[in-house]
Amino acid sequence: MTDYDVLRVFCGPDGSDGNALGVVRDGAAVPTEGERQAFARRLGFSETVFVDDAERGVIDIYTPTLRLPFAGHPCVGTAWLLGAPALITPAGRVRARRAGEWTWIEARAEWAPPRTLRQYGSAAEVDALPVPPPGEWIYAWAWQDEAAGRVRARAFPGRDDGIDEDEATGAAALLLTARLGRALTITQGHGSQIVTAPGPGGLIEVGGRVRLTGVVA
Repeated sequence: MTDYDVLRVFCGPDGSDGNALGVVRDGAAVPTEGERQAFARRLGFSETVFVDDAERGVIDIYTPTLRLPFAGHPCVGTAWLLGAPALITPAGRVRARRAGEWTWIEARAEWAPPRTLRQYGSAAEVDALPVPPPGEWIYAWAWQDEAAGRVRARAFPGRDDGIDEDEATGAAALLLTARLGRALTITQGHGSQIVTAPGPGGLIEVGGRVRLTGVVA
């Protein structure tokens, strides 16, 4: 049995909710891409991370059905777990920092996989949405308080892989921040919280709270 940590990333203010993440600290224990894909599918989390070099922060990210060059909640969670100042992903080098209860990463919008950002007129409309049929990755959002930058969002990956709704999605938050060009506080899913801020040179910070759920050995 391969050991792995289970985290919740982008937890709410009271430490609840957040998106589950599996992290295999010894990536060499699952060496091939096929084995990693099968392992991620078996765990069934929206993403699973394999750490290939903990000192340098080299990571490999998988959904239950595909490998990702970059994803937000895996990077925030793994940076927190390793205490790493940076992570190396296939998309690029992701700087990370801790500030109190928050863990932040810096990334570029072009690293995020394509998403359909669909705006609605109110948070109540977003709350009432049914899960759409598979086929399109949809990030449904509405302003809760536009002046304060507060957003209500839900995410529907549409991959038909058992993840009908993603509880908290850093890459989609990154894309929305790039589109709107301003700092956001996003409440997603049941009560997860994502905080973002545009930075210099096209970089965007994405931050959240992380909790360790357990270690499976």
